[in-house]
This record gives sequence, C-alpha cells and structure tokens, in this order.
Amino acid sequence: MQMEKLFTSKKLIYSDLGLIDYQKAWDLQHNLFEKRLSNKIDDTLLLLEHPHTYTFGKSSDKSNLLFDDTELERRNISLYDIDRGGDITYHGPGQIVGYAILDLNKWEKDTHKYLRTLEEVIIQTLSEFGIEAARDENHTGVWVKDKKICAIGIKVSRWISMHGFALNVNTDIDYFNGIIPCGIEDKGVASIKNELKMNININLIKNSLINNFSKIFRYNKIEIRNSKEL
Repeated sequence: MQMEKLFTSKKLIYSDLGLIDYQKAWDLQHNLFEKRLSNKIDDTLLLLEHPHTYTFGKSSDKSNLLFDDTELERRNISLYDIDRGGDITYHGPGQIVGYAILDLNKWEKDTHKYLRTLEEVIIQTLSEFGIEAARDENHTGVWVKDKKICAIGIKVSRWISMHGFALNVNTDIDYFNGIIPCGIEDKGVASIKNELKMNININLIKNSLINNFSKIFRYNKIEIRNSKEL
C-alpha cells in the first residue's frame, strides 16, 4: 500500500537538448542537481548528443586512452575528467546520451537497483526495434552478445542522481578505437545501425526511450521543456 501511494502522482520533466557541448551539458546537470536537491524542480531526464568527446570516470586508468594528442586534435576530440563512476568512454554524434536527475529518496535508495533499472529501459527499447540485448553479470551496461551497445555511468549524491547512459544508435564505432572502452579489453562495441544494417531515425529511438523510462520508473505525467525553460 505504501508503494502504491508513492507512485500515485509522479511527474517527469523531459528535455531534448539536441547536439550540445559536453561542458555546457555538464554545467546544466549540476545546476539541475541543485534545483532537485532543494525540491525546486521535479525529476528530470535530458536526452542529447555530444560532439566527439572522451570522458574519464572517477576510476579511470589513463592508459586506456590510446590516441595521442596529435590524433585527438586531428579528429577534434575533447577530453574531460568527470565525476561519474566507471572508466573512459566515448560520446559523439549519432549516440543518444541520457542524463537523469532523479530524487532516489522518492524512488528507492538503492544504487544497484537503479543501475539495473536503467539497463532495463535500454533492453526494452532495443527489443522494440528487434534487437535482443541483455546484461553482463560482470560489467554494467547493455550488451548484444559480447558487444556493448550502451554504456552506463552514474553519480549519486544525497540520493540525487546525475549522468546516466550512452546508447549507440548511428554512432561511428571507429572512435572507440581510440580508447579501451570502460577499460574492458576483451569486448567489442555495437550500435543499432550495425545491428539493423541501416541508419535509423534517432528521434524514433528517443521516443521509445522516454516512453520506456516513464513506464519503468512509473511516472504518470511528462512535462516537455526546451533548454531555456530548465
């Protein structure tokens, strides 16, 4: 009965930021974190794409970056040390990044379950497009056989979440050759494009993601805002 009452009215703010610089999106996340912490906004999900970027998580091994400075400059790839968990990963055009700023006090104070639930959102989304994906018991994220199609890395402070997932849609997989993704040497990288053998409208994937996210996290109202309204 208590759980039913908890979910009787839950609103999710959703914003599609399009292609946005990593630093700008990171600053926005911190701003939204403070607003969520002080209960000035509801839970918020951002979907977006980044220019070519490698990010180091808190447990990164810098040797997992394989490109030298010359190659990074030639390919116009930015580098960031950030405050999420995990090792190095890639963000770029054609990849949907989801940043979730949620108050887990009002959901469940369980980071392990939160990670598994984010994975479930991705698994159900991929299923709708005919892709069979699953978890790997040894590695966070979503996998198609032995290839990672979605990386997941989060930060939780005072039970408010930040960061989230990076789902390869029409992603140029070649950029993963510049790193050892997530520090895992014996696995590959997948994309929806490669699995379906065709480019796909990225907005179709975004629509599926937001629908599955709201369903699985049990939101019954979605408020769409543009970036200036956040």
